[in-house]
Amino acid sequence: MAECKKGTHGECAKKCASHELTIHDDVKDYYGKRVKKTSDLKTNACVAPAKPIPAFIRKALADVHPDVTDKYYGCGLVVPDCLEGCRVLDLGSGSGRDVYMLSKLVGEKGHVTGVDMTEEQLEVARKYIEHHTQKFGFSKPNVDFIQGYIEGLEEAGLKENSFDIIISNCVVNLSPDKTRVLKEAFRVLKDGGELYFSDIYSNCRLPEEITSHKILWGECFGGALCWEDLVRLAEEVGFCSPRLVTAKTVSVGNEELERVIGDYKFVSATYRLFKIPKNAVKKSCRLTYDGNITGAEKALEFDCHYTFKVNEVVEVDGEVARILKSSRFAEEFTFQPDAQTGPCCAAGKVCPVNPFELAEQVKSGDTPSATGGCCGAKQSCG
Repeated sequence: MAECKKGTHGECAKKCASHELTIHDDVKDYYGKRVKKTSDLKTNACVAPAKPIPAFIRKALADVHPDVTDKYYGCGLVVPDCLEGCRVLDLGSGSGRDVYMLSKLVGEKGHVTGVDMTEEQLEVARKYIEHHTQKFGFSKPNVDFIQGYIEGLEEAGLKENSFDIIISNCVVNLSPDKTRVLKEAFRVLKDGGELYFSDIYSNCRLPEEITSHKILWGECFGGALCWEDLVRLAEEVGFCSPRLVTAKTVSVGNEELERVIGDYKFVSATYRLFKIPKNAVKKSCRLTYDGNITGAEKALEFDCHYTFKVNEVVEVDGEVARILKSSRFAEEFTFQPDAQTGPCCAAGKVCPVNPFELAEQVKSGDTPSATGGCCGAKQSCG
C-alpha cells in the first residue's frame, strides 16, 4: 500500500490504520503459528551473509542456544564494529539470536534490548536469558525483551536519545509503514548513533498483486522497499545518506511464487544510517585508522567505498569525515590537520550505490570500489 500523500492523511487515516493492523496480524500469525523453524519458510529470503563471518562473531553465534537459533529468520549479518560498552536496540528481535550474540560482544557494561510484536517469538527469547547470562560469565543479564511494534517505539516505552546503535535483520520490509520505523529509530538514537540493518529491497516499486500477497509479504518480498526510496526516506527523516555495506541477490526459489513475482528483482543489502548533529562540519579530510577495534585490528571495512587499513593515510569525502568525527568511531582514528599537504587524491562526492550493481560485482568476482590506501579508487558523482 502506498503511503498517504502529504496533506491527505486525515482523509485516509482509518484506511491506513486498518491496513497496518491487518499486516501486523498477518505477520504475527505467519511467524507465530505458521513458521516454527527456518525450514518452514517457502522461499530463499533467508540468505547467508554476503561476506565471510569473522571468527570472533562465529564464536559468539556458536554460544547462542540452539532453540533460539532454530527460529532465526534473518537475511544477512548485523554486527557493526566498535560495540564494546554500547547500548543496542534490535528491531524485530524475534527469538533473540542477534540479541544474545550482540550481548556477548557489547560485554557486561553494554546492554541489548530486543523489540518484537510476536508473543511466541518473545516467549522463546525470554526463556534463555539466564542461560546466556551464565554462558557468557556475566554477573547479571545485559539483555531485555519488549513486546511492541517497530513503528511505535515510544508506545513501547523507549525514550529518545537512549541508544548508541540500532540493528535490524530482515524486519523493516515486514512493516507497513517504513517512514515511521525510520522516524522512531532516529528519535531513540543518540546524536552520533547508527542504524545498521539488513533488509530485502526491490529494483523498483512493486505492484499491488505482490504487495497484497500474504505469503510474499511474510516471506519478506511483498513489503520490500525500492532501494532508491530508502535513500530518499532516510534523508527526509534526518539521517545522513545511506552507506551501503554489502549486497547479495536473492532468488525466490518457489515456482508458484515466482509466477506472481514475474520479472521483479530482489537483493539482500546491509546499510548503515547515522544520526549526525546538524552543526557537524561536512568537509573532506585525511585520517588514519588506529587499529584498536576488536575484529578489525588490521583493517576496518566501513562500507563498499571505504576500507581503512591500519596506519595508512586516507582522504575521505565530507560525509564520511562528518560521520567518523561525530560518532563512536571518533576515538578510533587520527585526524590530520587541514593545513597538512601531501600526495593524496582529492575526495569526490560519493553517490548512493545501486545494491544490485554491487551484488553483481561481487558475484562476478570484481573488487567493489573501496579505498585501500591514500589513493584508492572511489565511485563518485561526475
